[in-house]
Amino acid sequence: MTPESVFIEKTKMNILIVDDHPFIIQGYKNAITRYKPEKFEFVIYEAKDCESGYHLITNTDSIVFDIVFFDISMPSYEEKNLYSGEDLAKLILEQMPNCKIILLTMFTEFLKIKTIISTINPNGLVIKNDLTFDELLFAFNKVIKNEFYYSKSVLEMLESHENDIEIDLFDKQILFHLSKGTKAADIPQYIPISLKAIEARKLNLKALLKITSGSDIDLVREARKIGLLF
Repeated sequence: MTPESVFIEKTKMNILIVDDHPFIIQGYKNAITRYKPEKFEFVIYEAKDCESGYHLITNTDSIVFDIVFFDISMPSYEEKNLYSGEDLAKLILEQMPNCKIILLTMFTEFLKIKTIISTINPNGLVIKNDLTFDELLFAFNKVIKNEFYYSKSVLEMLESHENDIEIDLFDKQILFHLSKGTKAADIPQYIPISLKAIEARKLNLKALLKITSGSDIDLVREARKIGLLF
């Protein structure tokens, strides 16, 4: 038997890329198709926003995805309460729990990154400013081998504790109700603590988030900005 007659069956993998920038999708595709072409056959699907991503994931005729790339910030699909790549990640965890998730973002706030890790626990998390062609291949290689990959900026943020802010369940519930427009005086109807305690926690939250003055709206806006509230 000659070497030419030896047939090596390739491993087929279904990849989904969701990003609202076509040139970025093309860059990912260029990198993926260059990864061990002698060993893998990649079938790549693409979507441009939460709505098109939703339909690919939930289509009953859709193929099961092995690896997905989600940009965190993209046009929402309010009808299905999908506002970001994080929401798509949660959806695919429900639909395809064995799928590996790579999230890409421009966010550089520590709390936002920490929240993404705690709620999604993605196989890969990349700050886009860290991304190069070689780095993308390196990340893809890690994930395909069932390892986790965090880009340089993510690792640096996780290693630093100077911005590490922890809040408890009551704080989160207060922020949630404030974000829904509930008046502070009415929050004790939903949380088993006194109005005095709620006001004290609000002051503490403003101090933690370095809000020296401002309304509850300012508190909610800052909490959402850094990932304490969605």
